[in-house]
Order: sequence, then structure tokens, then C-alpha cells
Amino acid sequence: MNVWNERAAMYVESDAHRAGEDLDTVVDWAAGATTALDVATGGGHVARRLRESGIKVITCDAAPGMHPDVVCAAESLPFADHSFDVVACRTAAHHFVDVGKAVSEMARVTKRTLILVDTVYMGDDVEAAEKLRDPSHVRNYTDAEWRALIADTGLGIDEVRFFEHTFDLAAWLARTGCEGEDATGAAELLGARVADGRLTLAKIAIRAVRGF
Repeated sequence: MNVWNERAAMYVESDAHRAGEDLDTVVDWAAGATTALDVATGGGHVARRLRESGIKVITCDAAPGMHPDVVCAAESLPFADHSFDVVACRTAAHHFVDVGKAVSEMARVTKRTLILVDTVYMGDDVEAAEKLRDPSHVRNYTDAEWRALIADTGLGIDEVRFFEHTFDLAAWLARTGCEGEDATGAAELLGARVADGRLTLAKIAIRAVRGF
């Protein structure tokens, strides 16, 4: 069974995903759009907020259990060029097997705006903790790496923001079934990023546009 199908309900309820300044930023940056594609929708939080703002949203995800409108990988989007005013992907790219291909595909299907939000690279210890907690984690990327990925698509970066996102550590571990020695090891690797049972991770949000 696809592990993401098993995790679906927890991502809908996740305090790390259902709210945050980065999610508010996605909505702000999408203002004025008529249509949007939410790539790797997960718990559907980006789609929910964009729909509440009046945008018609199509969701896609590689996991059928996430109940997307279209089941597909981010690296192979079954949409025509320039199909959506906005394409958004939040807190998912660190799982993509070929992030360059995924960013290229997202750039291809947007008419104007690509919004990418993800955890930013914070060092090898955090990467090790992420892998211990969730083997499906591929890697986080630096600001420079994100800029290079977008430059390769031909889009221009309009704005970049950074956030410190804080949420419940135990729930973060439980979502992937990380427990026992693995959970203890992950928490130790995270070091000072854990305080009073809460974890703080750094995130990056990038808005790229066509014809910049």
C-alpha cells in the first residue's frame, strides 16, 4: 500500500500543515487569479484556502488516498502548457525524486505564477533527522539551489520570503510512525530546534513569474 494513503487523515489534521504564515503567503500571492493547480496537495490545505478566496482549484497528488482531483506525480503533470493562472506547491518538494523535473513541469503548466514553499536546508543533522523520521524524505534545498532550479525553467523570481514554522514535535513524529529509538534519535539530531515539545523549522517561499 502507498504509505501516503495511510497517512492521509493525519495530514488533513496536521497542525504543521493546516495553518501558518507561509500558507497565508500563498493565498496573498495568488490574489487575482481565476484558476490554480495545487501540486502534491496532501491534506488539501492550499486548495481549501485558495477556494475560499474565490479561485477555481484543481488538486493533484501521487497518492490516491489524498483524494486529489487528478492522481499524478509532480514530475509528470497531465496538463497542457499554460493551463493555470497559478501553480502552487507547499511543503512537498523535499519528497520529489526528481525535483528539477517537477519544478520544470510546474513552470510549464502555469500561465503566469509559480509559488513554491518548502522546508529549507538547515544542515546535515536536520537532514539526518528528517530521513530517520521519514525514509521518503529526499532532501531539503538551499535558497541558492531553489534559485537555480527556477532559473532553469525560464521563469523569473519576483519575491522570496523566509519563515520560522513551529509545531508539535510528537505529532510530527507520529504522522510517519516514527517511534522508539528512531524518534529519540531524530529529536537529538534536531537539537536546539526542539523546545518545550515543539519543533521549529525554517521554510522558504518563492514566487516566480513568466515574463519577469
